Amino acid sequence: MSTRLLLVFVPDEDIQIARDLAHRHASRIWIRPAEGRMESLACVVQARYVERLVKDLEQALGQHPGFCTIVLPTEAIIPPLYETAANARPLSGNRRPPNRLEVFFSRDRLSTEEMYDDIEETVRLRFSFLFTVLISALIAGLGMRSGQTAIVIGAMVIAPFLGPSIGMAMAATVGDANLGRRATLALLFGAVACVAFMALVGRFISIDPTVPELLARTRVSPADVVLALASGGAGVIAFSRGSAASLIGVMIAVALVPPLAAAGLLFGSGHGHLAIGALILFATNLICINVAGILTFLFQGLVPRNWRVTGGTLLVWTALLVALLALILPHVLP
Repeated sequence: MSTRLLLVFVPDEDIQIARDLAHRHASRIWIRPAEGRMESLACVVQARYVERLVKDLEQALGQHPGFCTIVLPTEAIIPPLYETAANARPLSGNRRPPNRLEVFFSRDRLSTEEMYDDIEETVRLRFSFLFTVLISALIAGLGMRSGQTAIVIGAMVIAPFLGPSIGMAMAATVGDANLGRRATLALLFGAVACVAFMALVGRFISIDPTVPELLARTRVSPADVVLALASGGAGVIAFSRGSAASLIGVMIAVALVPPLAAAGLLFGSGHGHLAIGALILFATNLICINVAGILTFLFQGLVPRNWRVTGGTLLVWTALLVALLALILPHVLP
């Protein structure tokens, strides 16, 4: 069973509060003196109770001087800690008990704080982000130009848009405007840089727009919509469970990097109408990823700060998807 080790540091006079809160959510607890007039409390917590315990600790002790909570992953516990009805932790306050579906989806999910920590560095605009965007676009573009699928897959593994894509969906789910702005800015900046760079490349190399790998990125089909929806959902599931970033990157980049690289090459080589088709594919895929990402986060028990904001954002993304499909599908269906 997935568990975390929480280390809590509090002043001597607050240790009883921390102990009472830990007993509500943790299965094994140890207390020992720390440096100065501080106490340290260590506890093993089932993964789906981490967020509850962290929030309770922050609410009760967050303003107290010296308070600190550290969440660490656990590789193994001996003797093992199994999830049973006997060690299920009761809810505190007026919280609604989770239904079976919520328990199933959130069983091994990282806490919101852990996900924030994982995504924080990936939505910052910095040289390393721009460099990976340009390198990924160059590899994808040259791979599509020569019709070599393996090279295109290599670009997907770099996954420069992993953080911004997941960040946009997570920000919309929890209603975090600051994270949403940063993720959107990073994605837009990276997309513009990608298209501009590949347009420059396209002016100096010959491009055959009939190459299947390239032509496939200039049209939107129902299969592309399904692929993007699946990518968004699978990417969020992997991310929220702490899976290897490269695996998530393949799921996300498969729907974002190649269309942008194709659009740049086609703009640079004078095939503007095909380039616009590639940009429409990119927009459709981005919308699908966000719709699937928000729904998957909600299914996993990520609690919105404001349901009206989350529902409104999801409605806007869905409306954009419906509008694009209404515009595109009549041209691709027989």
